Amino acid sequence: MTTSTLSLPTPDGPMPAYEAVPDGDAKGGVVVIQEAFGLTSHIESICRRLADGGYRAVAPALFHRSGSPVFEYTEYEKLMPVMKDLAAATIRIDVGAAFDHLSSESLTGTRTGIVGFCMGGTVALITGAERAVGAAVTYYGGGVTQGRFGFDPLVEVAPRLRSPWLGLFGDLDQGIPVDEVEALRAAAASAPVDTEVVRYPDAGHGFNCDDRDAYHQPSATDAWSRTLAWFDQHLR
Repeated sequence: MTTSTLSLPTPDGPMPAYEAVPDGDAKGGVVVIQEAFGLTSHIESICRRLADGGYRAVAPALFHRSGSPVFEYTEYEKLMPVMKDLAAATIRIDVGAAFDHLSSESLTGTRTGIVGFCMGGTVALITGAERAVGAAVTYYGGGVTQGRFGFDPLVEVAPRLRSPWLGLFGDLDQGIPVDEVEALRAAAASAPVDTEVVRYPDAGHGFNCDDRDAYHQPSATDAWSRTLAWFDQHLR
């Protein structure tokens, strides 16, 4: 595996990104979308884990217009102004730049996928509806019944999914109630692609991040296994 820090072009200037590339030919390419805390070491580790699984993975720094800050997991007051500056139009630009990079490495269409965490989980579902990629995976993405960043609510977007979508949620997530998760499951089921929602009864928000107190190892292990299986099944 090789890793590097990239500078991807956007209309608003260069965007930093982290990339991990497997040894040998990649099975596909995956765009990794950050949590609200920025392009953290955890998100970089996700790229490396994907590369271990045979995928070229690139994580764009969506906060690059604000200087690409990375926040501690307790710095909510500092991150909120940066979060408020995010908008659907610029998120689409940044996600597109990451996919363009994969395309430059001959990874296009259904050979590419997207996975996101927290706010990135929201972006992953939206992208799976707006692009016909191989697969999309959402970890505890909010905005289910009320849109975020100028996007429509996820329950309204899910029936329009163009890409197979896997959603992973914790029942103890205080920001995403179980009834919203079930509403999202029902909405996604009407899409013309494969969809699946998995709930973890003992997990809360952020359960996959082993740098946070919210980390729940059994749920995270199962979710990661399902993530790789989803990409293995659909990216081709």
